Amino acid sequence: MKKYLLLFIIAIFVMSCSKKVEVKGKITGSSPLERIEFVEASGVGTLPLINIGLDKDGNFSGNFEAPKDGMYVINYANKQNLIYLEGGQKVNISGNAMTFPNEYVITGDAKKNNDFLSGTQKFLGEYGTKVNLGALMSGDEAAFLKGMHKVEADINKNVDDLAKKNNPSKALLDWKKNDVKVTILNLLANYEMSHGPMSGNPSYKASKAFKDYETQLETDKEAMVKTIPLYRQYLLVKMTPDFQKYAEANSKGKTGITTSEMFAQYLKTKKDLSQTAKDYLLAFVMAQADIHPTTPAANIDKIKKIIDTDIKDATIKSDLLKMQVAITGLKVGEAAPEAALVKQDGKAYQLSENKGKPYMLFFYASWNPYIGEATVPVLKEVVNFYKSKMNFVFVNVDDTKDQFIKTSNSLLKGIQGVNVYGEGGMESDIAKKYGVYGFKLPCFVIIDKDGKIASRSFVNLGEQELVTILDKLTGLSAPKVNPNMQLQPQLQIDPAAAQQQAPQPANPQPAQTK
Repeated sequence: MKKYLLLFIIAIFVMSCSKKVEVKGKITGSSPLERIEFVEASGVGTLPLINIGLDKDGNFSGNFEAPKDGMYVINYANKQNLIYLEGGQKVNISGNAMTFPNEYVITGDAKKNNDFLSGTQKFLGEYGTKVNLGALMSGDEAAFLKGMHKVEADINKNVDDLAKKNNPSKALLDWKKNDVKVTILNLLANYEMSHGPMSGNPSYKASKAFKDYETQLETDKEAMVKTIPLYRQYLLVKMTPDFQKYAEANSKGKTGITTSEMFAQYLKTKKDLSQTAKDYLLAFVMAQADIHPTTPAANIDKIKKIIDTDIKDATIKSDLLKMQVAITGLKVGEAAPEAALVKQDGKAYQLSENKGKPYMLFFYASWNPYIGEATVPVLKEVVNFYKSKMNFVFVNVDDTKDQFIKTSNSLLKGIQGVNVYGEGGMESDIAKKYGVYGFKLPCFVIIDKDGKIASRSFVNLGEQELVTILDKLTGLSAPKVNPNMQLQPQLQIDPAAAQQQAPQPANPQPAQTK
């Protein structure tokens, strides 16, 4: 009997510690080409945790590991909204394609928390139309502070009333209370900037009452910096003038220094900041300033070194490295990772079968927008020109093998190359190893004849850098092309996208150093 009791206790413990969230639902009137993604709202990498397809009736289901209990962003059809999730939950989401995810209905384990959250969002939307922020911002400081205290009190009263009605988790209630404080802090920062030296009024200096109010609002700094990106933005706004002076004084005579390098050096002088705050702020600046698709190879190595040496938090470090791979690709010169791939006939395929000849990996899926009209015609031209000197491997990451067969036969018919499938689609072995996400499909990676990475990830076949690499590896010389000939949009990631629902103030970023 004791044995069975022990097993029962272990099972309960495992369930209670599970980080997996199961989501399912239906979006009425949706298109099978649309996808649903979940992103951790308080993280630094902003990479999707899962990319879920919808069937013809709008049904979807999937599960993912939630890094922690907290806020997540739902992405759908270029629209975003917040949702509060906890590990181990089973969540049902429904809505209409015309308004989803701005409006949705939650049932299941996450209902009470998200009813509370949506109630606070609705109140803020209505309350914002009743408060004349413009008048408060342009008025004298005493009237502004009085107005801010009233705004804070009104929002907190609504939060307390909704908490009594919906009984949200303590963690969510604490987050919301801090979220209110951060909203006020940003308004205070905006007021100070619009009245102080940065506005051409060097005589203005915030009063003791103003500074005391700021201090009162910042009683939970560590939790704020960990869970609320808008607080990181606030800290950056506050330190921007000081950082700009530091950068000007320390960049003289230096060339090629990145914003991240300068900011990392600056943070070492800030004894008043915790290491946690430094990690999140440096990660924020890195993501905004120096991790992007056109980052030069030399800067990629610099950024990786800063991540390795200056970021102390293991999770932040890991998220930044994943983001760097997703945006810029694997390191040039490293061995191209093998991954589980299968051909249309079901036989396994190894990338190493190409050894001795350079090859291009082309990642795509049937739900890529405009792939048939914009990408495939250009791909056909590239293949026809270089096929005598290199191989082409077309990697499909659709949800099922059947869809892979239909898509490859339709889109790539008559184009010379090997058609293979990453089993699991966006969750496949190859997608994870090569940092393939929905926002960067289709994309291209070049491998040299020795099986080593020869290029960053490209999203546009018309880029001259890509053509130069192909020419070098094959010994051919392609005709000049219009770099805009492919209608693949410029890859962008906004690390702060949809992470706050309250009005956000302007965000002066630390200046780029030259």
